[in-house]
Amino acid sequence: MGRNVLAFHLLLVLAACAADLPTVYEYYTGDGITSGLGVDQPHFTLNGKEIFIYSGGMHYFRVPPQHWRDRLRKLRAAGLNTVETYVAWNIHEPKSGVYEFGESGTELQDFGNIGQFLSIAQEEDLLVILRPGPFICAEWEWGGFPSWLLRENMRVRTSDETYMKYVERYFNQLLPVLAEYQFTNGGPVIAFQVENEYGYADGDKVYLQQLVDLMRNNGIVELLVTSDGASSGTRGSLPGVLFQTVNFGSDPTASFGVLEQLQPGQPLMCMEFYPGWFDHWSEGHHTTDTSVFRSNYEATVSYPGSVNLYMFHGGTNWGFLNGANNGPGDNSAFQPTTTSYDYDAPLSEAGDYTPKYDILRELVAQYNPVKTLTPDPPELVEREVYPTLALDGQLIFNDILARSNDPVTSDTTLSMEQLPINDDSGQSYGYITYRQENIDIAAGTTLTITGHVRDTVMILINGVLISNRLTNSDDFNDFGYWRMENSTITLTTEDLTGATLDIVIENFGRVNYGNLYQQFKGLTQDNRVYLNDQELTSWVIYPMQFHKDWINGITDWNPVDLDYGPAFYKATLTLEESEDGYRDTFIDMSAWNKGVVIVNGFVLGRHVFLGPQQTLYLPGPFLQAGDNEIIIFEQFQPAAEVKFSKDAIFSNP
Repeated sequence: MGRNVLAFHLLLVLAACAADLPTVYEYYTGDGITSGLGVDQPHFTLNGKEIFIYSGGMHYFRVPPQHWRDRLRKLRAAGLNTVETYVAWNIHEPKSGVYEFGESGTELQDFGNIGQFLSIAQEEDLLVILRPGPFICAEWEWGGFPSWLLRENMRVRTSDETYMKYVERYFNQLLPVLAEYQFTNGGPVIAFQVENEYGYADGDKVYLQQLVDLMRNNGIVELLVTSDGASSGTRGSLPGVLFQTVNFGSDPTASFGVLEQLQPGQPLMCMEFYPGWFDHWSEGHHTTDTSVFRSNYEATVSYPGSVNLYMFHGGTNWGFLNGANNGPGDNSAFQPTTTSYDYDAPLSEAGDYTPKYDILRELVAQYNPVKTLTPDPPELVEREVYPTLALDGQLIFNDILARSNDPVTSDTTLSMEQLPINDDSGQSYGYITYRQENIDIAAGTTLTITGHVRDTVMILINGVLISNRLTNSDDFNDFGYWRMENSTITLTTEDLTGATLDIVIENFGRVNYGNLYQQFKGLTQDNRVYLNDQELTSWVIYPMQFHKDWINGITDWNPVDLDYGPAFYKATLTLEESEDGYRDTFIDMSAWNKGVVIVNGFVLGRHVFLGPQQTLYLPGPFLQAGDNEIIIFEQFQPAAEVKFSKDAIFSNP
């Protein structure tokens, strides 16, 4: 028989025997728990029984909490026995000393309830691998670091004393929460990863040992692991202290061969197996052929090796929380990641099954030597295409700034992070405006910003945008974007007296891969502003953070006039009361230019017409009975309406 026929018969046999099969927890804990994950033989053991780890990555902070159970149930129904997640520091300590584990009332409170996520995972018959960093990379804003760390001079990801002071303070809050959910305590967590791909970083062994000590001193008793590319050797680990895993998307023989040399006679595991990849704005949409996925995944599990799919379900980089890539030096090689983190994964951003899901389910059933009860995949809930909405309100840029409740005056420019706001934690995300008032600008005057901007710039005079709109990706080489050094623009062709000059800068995402040490946003220490040869001083600085309470407090909207230039535009989706809640949808932003979308005060994500992402995933739980305000901050050219789509739309620039 052919392989597909054999697999089909295997699934029939499993279905026939399903009623007699134990759950994962019945199999591994039915006789009590005496030990955790063991690595002292060529295969893993859990509580003394052989286990191959078939895991899928799903980050709780990238998935609507109301959908956690649905996504975890689909993960288990694929035959996987484990879910892996990073832990994002900037979710759990958004302001210095303010911790969020689901009940502190911060902007992302619900996403911070990691204990609930772990409980649901166990209820859905899943084990858990946790990767608490403190650095996580993950295409997430600054690799998970909170931006307020930038307020002090430190070298992150090292044993630097200042950095470790804050790591220790954070871990002393986080780890006791996680310790309650350890497998040997009756919970789901079987392993903790220390740092992340540290073999590509400084290789500071003192730092790694400090993290190990912090974990052990906070009650973490489960297996501690590292993950790196095979070429890193032991640079990112502590042999004999930390169990090593490898990351790859193809050729498992080569990577597992290295791991066998590093840890002879011990289990083999790929911590990051890549079924797809992520996207950057203005670049191509990444997909991986299903036949390639099948071949590489089957080669991995048949080796035999344990494996974690990075990602099983990618989810969404909500709001301003996308990361970026960069080179080793200045900001010129900046590549911001899209809001969608679909990853061409087995489960799509909106929770749909893809052909890779079926392949995964088939191969795990075929190769897992331990047979446990695998539930049927849950039925999908169809998405809704809500009615197209006319715009019903507008705020021009000056009106937006007039509602600011925390402008800062300063002789010199200050970066976002240096602003004395948010309990001295600075500004983390959004936009920032540097204003000069009552100045005279002669015809032909040139404005110069030294260095590379971080990250995009708009120039307004008397509330009118005079810098160019975004028309194509070549514009990234010109004024207003990060690639040009010492960029200049001519401000006016006529003399202006008593003018107001605004420099509006966007944080397009702090780097998670590349140079992590120059991540200030706005006008930084590398930037000076000149009118001709005169440096400008004495600024009024407006942080544009788009906090939920501030957004929801806007009530005095003006009639719509589709002006060119930055403004808020509002549309209202009115829904009747529904006991069943509201269905997911996508907002189609292909007719707009660039900015962000806000739904009921929650910053959903960014839109950039260059793509590849053209739609924004809007989960049904984010909607409510009655009026739902959809606010679009458009930087350049608005559309006349807000449209919805049943499916995600991607383009290839």
